[in-house]
Amino acid sequence: MSMTVSTLALAIAAALTPPDTYDLEEVTIIGERPEDARSMTGSAHVVGPADLDDFYHADIQQILREVPGISVQIEDGYGLRPNISIRGVATERSGRITLLEDGVLIAPAPYAAPSAYYFPTPGRMTAFEVLKGPAAITEGPYTIGGALNMVSTPIPNDREGQVLSEIGADNTYRVHATYGDQVGGFGYLLETHQWGSDGFQDIDRSDRDAGFDKQDYMAKLSFSTDPADGRLYQRLDLKFQYAEEDSNMSYLGLTDADFDADPYRRYGLSELDNMDTAHEQVVARYLIEVTPDVRLTATAYNNEFERNWFKTEGIDFDGSASAAEFDRTGWFNVVQSINRGEPLAGFSTATLQGILDGDVDTAIGSIELRNNAREYYSRGIELGAQWDLQFGEVTHDLEIGVRWHEDQEDRVQRYSTYHQEGGELVLDDLGELGNAGNRVQNAEAVAVHVYDRIRWGQWTLTPGLRYENIDQDRIRYETRSGRTDDPSSRAAANVRDTRQNNVDVLLPGLGALYEFNANLSLLAGVHKGFSAPTNAPGVREEEAINYEAGFRFQRDGLYAEAIAFYSDYDNLLGVCTASSGRDCVIGDAFNGDAASVLGLEARFQYAWDVAGGWRVPLDISYTYIDGEFDSDIADTGFFGDVSSGDPLPYIPENQLTAGIGLEQGSWSGYLAANYVDEVCVRASCGTFERTDSGLFINLSAEYQLNPQLALFGKVENVSGEDAILGRQPYGARPYRDRTALVGFRFAF
Repeated sequence: MSMTVSTLALAIAAALTPPDTYDLEEVTIIGERPEDARSMTGSAHVVGPADLDDFYHADIQQILREVPGISVQIEDGYGLRPNISIRGVATERSGRITLLEDGVLIAPAPYAAPSAYYFPTPGRMTAFEVLKGPAAITEGPYTIGGALNMVSTPIPNDREGQVLSEIGADNTYRVHATYGDQVGGFGYLLETHQWGSDGFQDIDRSDRDAGFDKQDYMAKLSFSTDPADGRLYQRLDLKFQYAEEDSNMSYLGLTDADFDADPYRRYGLSELDNMDTAHEQVVARYLIEVTPDVRLTATAYNNEFERNWFKTEGIDFDGSASAAEFDRTGWFNVVQSINRGEPLAGFSTATLQGILDGDVDTAIGSIELRNNAREYYSRGIELGAQWDLQFGEVTHDLEIGVRWHEDQEDRVQRYSTYHQEGGELVLDDLGELGNAGNRVQNAEAVAVHVYDRIRWGQWTLTPGLRYENIDQDRIRYETRSGRTDDPSSRAAANVRDTRQNNVDVLLPGLGALYEFNANLSLLAGVHKGFSAPTNAPGVREEEAINYEAGFRFQRDGLYAEAIAFYSDYDNLLGVCTASSGRDCVIGDAFNGDAASVLGLEARFQYAWDVAGGWRVPLDISYTYIDGEFDSDIADTGFFGDVSSGDPLPYIPENQLTAGIGLEQGSWSGYLAANYVDEVCVRASCGTFERTDSGLFINLSAEYQLNPQLALFGKVENVSGEDAILGRQPYGARPYRDRTALVGFRFAF
């Protein structure tokens, strides 16, 4: 009897389990394999599961280095809040690219405040998609550079789980565990990712570490029908995710002289700096296959994010400055004054250095630590339709999407004042709630896109059109005694000022792919790109006409591509934030006027099968970007003094990543090297406004002990490269030192 019941149960489960093709279709833009990107009419790349297994990276900066066209500005060394650029757009906080997780907007407030102070944990992702060119208009609102979609762990087809664990230098640890199953039309997945480190920097006169702890939890549920029984195929997916982070990260860098002496030092003035965050996400996605040729989807999502970055912001030498004045006399200016040997506010560079070293006491109330407390939400509903049509020899894959979205940033910040005494920070005044920012920024947007993939013989054409209507506003409130952080207490009488902005934009695009044969194809495209503006009055949205053209070649294990691109900016937008480290008022925005970006992306991959069952894979990626301003602009405090021909900040001209592997049976090993050119941190590119070039080498090895258990080890930054890779927010910054880690992966 038990055998009969078991057999019947297995038969029912097999009948109700949907086909594999539905597992990731709803959450990927391109597909889960690198090969899926090669049929796109525009530049596209997939970093898939096999790529991620080479080094088991948890740092998004490391993961994306193999993708041509991407630039990363180093800040904290772990990529907790990365600064990512695609094709020369501004790097800061990844605010000019469309960030998605499973196809859903994931930045804290993608329109009102897109800076990625929350970034999904890369170590729990199964794939990363980078979409550029005309196809990026399907994934707005930031379409000049493109989109980065992070694909989370899917629900497995069968009952299975996995535990990955690693430990290493600086008490670094990581544990990633998943378990799930699919029985009949019901599937589930449970996942956690735990990651932390004591950090690679030492804080002067302190026993506090410079590291972080980040916990991530996710659950997925899926309910589906079987199309084989004559019913329509339907599927409902639910996703619940929660993450929190506690990190002792700082904006305060080093002077060049201190960097040369010890690049991994941190000034004691940053001892109290701490970031505390919590993120929650709920997503419901429904799919119905009306006919074999028509599919409809509906997605509702809600993201909530709360963060509090308590950190040292600036110094006022007599202790009488307001919050805005602290911004003007902040650590950025102190560091630059020491670098240039120029006094600041009447204080000699020796005195300034003594303050940084903890040898000079300061006046009561002279040092500001700001409690950057903010709450965000991002929510919306997306409706989509896909319709496959055929007219004779011409086929159409038509996609229509509509998204209603709203988001908000609510900041009620406090700055407290301290003074330095005997090398220690002493609290003088806790400060009044709201004295460092008391405002709400809102955005509401409706986006519509139509995209068609037309195939005719050897041709593939992809015309597309995107429409965005964006309403933004900001309300600033006065700081009042007894003020609480309850939004309901903000009476209209307390309003200090308001401002608003509205944008309507139509973004056409066209991509083309011509396949000469099974090996060689040519591609080209043009589209109007767009970046959502701020609510600042008089600031135009960022727009550019973007062009690309290139080829792809593949045969007998060899793959090569080269794509040239050009972006002609009508207006380049600059937004002043604390993380930009510029001499400007936080929240102000600046028109950069005309600019242009010319570039080349190239990739070469080949795998040799040699004697003894050995396999040697080779992967080389190269990026060239020449970005420059096309007009003269008076000093904005953000870009610096701009002359036509000056470079765009933080965009390296040359980047090269080369990796080679050695695989045989249960053994595998990989060596990867990444070279990045020096960059200018401001358009003027004056003294101490330039980074160093850097070469980073990673080494890994793995042994598959049995089908369930694999052991691995790796060394990141083998050579201990300690070049200056960033100068913002406030001083010279390195990447983390040589880091060795060992671990295992157990599947069951």
